This record gives sequence, structure tokens and C-alpha cells, in this order.
Amino acid sequence: MSDWSSRKAKQVLAALLRIGWRLKRQSGSHKILERSGYPDYVFAFHDGVEIGPVMLKKIARHTGLKPEDL
Repeated sequence: MSDWSSRKAKQVLAALLRIGWRLKRQSGSHKILERSGYPDYVFAFHDGVEIGPVMLKKIARHTGLKPEDL
């Protein structure tokens, strides 16, 4: 079983902001996030969308997010 469980995009974005990411700019639903030591990351989800375990793993690979951060 996966360490990741589905979460709302709003919760995932809040977790990213807590671990040091910040909003650089936004164009519609595309939020460009930045963090020192990482390339910019495009978070392109509407707040109410459910993000599944597979996508959460992909986000984690690029951002350093861990299951306990959610």
C-alpha cells in the first residue's frame, strides 16, 4: 500500500507553502512556486480537485514533499 493518500489540491498547496515553497506568480490556475535549491514548480490544480497517490508521488519527486508534511 502507498504512503500517499488522496488529498485536495488546496491541502497539498498549503503543505508546500509550509515546507518553504512560495508563490512566485500565478496565471489562472497555474501557480508558479519557487524555493531555494529547487527549480521552479508549476502547480496547476484547482483548489477542490482531488489529487491521487500517483500524482502526489510525482509532485513529491520535484518538490521534496513527504507524506508526513500533509
